Amino acid sequence: MDRATLRHASPDDAALLAALGARTFTETFGHLYPSEDLAAFLKHSYSTQRLAHYLADPRAAAWILELEGEAIGYALVGACDLPHPEVTATCGELKRLYVLADHRGGGRGGRLLDAALSHLEARGQRPIWIGVWSENFGAQKLYGRLGFEKVGEYEFPVGGTRDREFILRRG
Repeated sequence: MDRATLRHASPDDAALLAALGARTFTETFGHLYPSEDLAAFLKHSYSTQRLAHYLADPRAAAWILELEGEAIGYALVGACDLPHPEVTATCGELKRLYVLADHRGGGRGGRLLDAALSHLEARGQRPIWIGVWSENFGAQKLYGRLGFEKVGEYEFPVGGTRDREFILRRG
């Protein structure tokens, strides 16, 4: 049985989420970018101030997965801001879902995903949107099994690098 616990994050967790987010993004995708692009992206996207502002938004929610006092994964949801003409104020988005590499498997990511999607559905935030890297085939397959369909593409900036990102929607 997995001993990891899942808890709802609060604005007091901003520094923890900023550090965990930067670590998991770097672990997962850091090898794809020049160091200056990665550093600029992390400074902007994973600052404590940015995460505190996000967590204070009543349309947002976050969960932290912990094992023996260590944060090993997290999920963030909120109002959708993906660049698609059908996005409205009632749309929800799974913005981030990451688990540290050493702690993947055993359903841990699934627990975070279930919490995030259940929250969005319970709040009536439909449809639900996700942006996923065009070369993250595992995530695309998973989201496809959950009823998400590709409805668009856009360029996701990481510093000066532009990634091809797919826009997925369910509902």
